Amino acid sequence: MVICLKWQFLQALFPPVSFGALWRFLHNASASCSRSLRLLVQQRTGSERLSGLAPTARRAENVLLSREQSNSRDEERHRAGVVALIGRPNSGKSTLLNRLVGEKIAIVSDKPQTTRTRIAGVLNSAEGQIVFLDTPGIHKPGYKLNRRMMAVVTDALSTVDLILLMIDATEPTGRGDQYVLDMIKRVAGSAFLLPNKVDALRDKTKLLPLIEGYTRERDFAEVIPLSALTGDGVPLLIEKVFEYLPKGQALYPEDEITDQPERVLVAELVREKILQVTAEELPYVIAVVTELWEDAEYPTRIHCLIFVERPSHRSIVIGRGGARLKEIGSAARADIERLLGRRVFLSLFVKVRERWRDDERALDELGIR
Repeated sequence: MVICLKWQFLQALFPPVSFGALWRFLHNASASCSRSLRLLVQQRTGSERLSGLAPTARRAENVLLSREQSNSRDEERHRAGVVALIGRPNSGKSTLLNRLVGEKIAIVSDKPQTTRTRIAGVLNSAEGQIVFLDTPGIHKPGYKLNRRMMAVVTDALSTVDLILLMIDATEPTGRGDQYVLDMIKRVAGSAFLLPNKVDALRDKTKLLPLIEGYTRERDFAEVIPLSALTGDGVPLLIEKVFEYLPKGQALYPEDEITDQPERVLVAELVREKILQVTAEELPYVIAVVTELWEDAEYPTRIHCLIFVERPSHRSIVIGRGGARLKEIGSAARADIERLLGRRVFLSLFVKVRERWRDDERALDELGIR
């Protein structure tokens, strides 16, 4: 029996149940159905022998038995688990996540604190399934927004099977790095150290003292220098991660690569373009939410609302005669169409909402929990 249900549909039916528990329940139900069918075949074989149907029944029973044995062998080899990507802002976590899953599911910017919530990326292979969690860059929180972001990190550290600590190999170690390391030291369990951006490190001899400084303070199961941008070291990382994951069933269907709804992905792509186009003119006071999504007509109509904190910020986003907002919309629409695989009509609106970073209701509306 093949079971293929969308997570959003399952959430609607069983809101209090975790996805992993629900998927295991469905998998067991499938196995139970197969066993029941085989028992039924066995019961009917005796009565059908006189009618000449016994060979057919025996063949059906053998097929079911072979399938169950094959599934059992696959489960013995199959590994699955959840892995957290942890590090300071701008260490390359989102770039690595996109590289690992082969799709752009996390926005990328050279500005710190771009990632504001937890994003799951799913990697499937013959060895099993890895669920990577991209988390906000670790920093000392100020606004309620930042405190929620750090709560996401703390929660991830306490629930995953493996921790990947990413560090920027091109930057000198400072107090912020020590703050991250102290947080990791309080967590038991296996962790990898991933010095990133080694492709940009001109003097490779600086790598060893950096690694020694971290390994003196915390035991790391593996140390894997890599480049999330070029992909160097990533295959080795995947291989080693599987070695440290427990045997078990997949947590996500094979055709899903993220837990993020399309509406959220679209809003994040718009925010990414705002960060790129406004460069250093705009502080980190931008938030985007998808207000309207209409698939009834072609092309798909999408309306996104951009929150800023001051009228001056609104003017920066819109630009003279709306030129900058048009540039943002054109760039975002191109990425959205690649993501969805169809044409879209994108409308952007800018609204001033003062102190939204300290507004619990606004943060809830934005899905930052």
